Amino acid sequence: MGAVALVADTLVVTVHTPYVGLLDYVLVWGVAYQLGFCWRDGLLTERRPLPAALAAGGALAFAALITLGPFPVSLILVTGQTPSNTDPPSAAMLAWAVAQVGLCLLAAPAVRRLLDRERVWRAVRPVGGASMTLYLWHMLPVLIVAAAFYLTGLAPEPTLGSAAWWGLRLPWLLVLGVVLTGVVRALRPLERGLSLLYERTRPDPGFSRSSGSSRSWLPWLPWLGLAASVTALTRFATRGFAPDGRFPVLPALGLLLGTTLLTARRRTTVDRDTGEPKEALRKAA
Repeated sequence: MGAVALVADTLVVTVHTPYVGLLDYVLVWGVAYQLGFCWRDGLLTERRPLPAALAAGGALAFAALITLGPFPVSLILVTGQTPSNTDPPSAAMLAWAVAQVGLCLLAAPAVRRLLDRERVWRAVRPVGGASMTLYLWHMLPVLIVAAAFYLTGLAPEPTLGSAAWWGLRLPWLLVLGVVLTGVVRALRPLERGLSLLYERTRPDPGFSRSSGSSRSWLPWLPWLGLAASVTALTRFATRGFAPDGRFPVLPALGLLLGTTLLTARRRTTVDRDTGEPKEALRKAA
């Protein structure tokens, strides 16, 4: 996938082939996705030089692509930058991801030894438990603080990169940290509710179509829900939430339908050995 992504980027940058760059959404992020499985399978740690090779190779490739190549140093979307490293993900983003994986693998043994200390583990554990919340919502404080201070003119706006600009980075990060803490605390009850909903609606691991259930169509509900949700979210991503100043009724209904189908499936699992519903077996036990 990485090799094909490089070919796609070359076609986009050199001959401006249309639509080819869209493949990198699957290819570049697919490499990062597969590296996780490779790590879990031990393929990245069974050979000692491999993590260092990933870190060094990815870092050198990234440096070359942003200095000798056409890619910007920013890994987030910046208005006016062409090409972008994220829209779609570029070869520079691919190199950065590989370098990050290598660095994480190199640091992992020392970090594990540090976390073996009880005090350190007690301090880190709450943050680890909120890691997905931090990942999904870390940009919300930026929007809140920017709207509160910059749109109102309360915050100074020195020249980008100036000494005053750098001096404001620390208070900026502190304010963002305070807002992010509040967002995480507010969202924890919602996440617990979603976890309970998932536990009630997910199928048992032993579910089988051959279990004799009369509702043989039920396994298709999540797929229909997924298709409706992806279609609606794609529409929102490409057109925005209010194209032409009007609320997108059909995408909103599609997202509602998809979410409903994804959460409506109830457990119909039958025990493989006895043919009895598992809930009845639990009550009997």
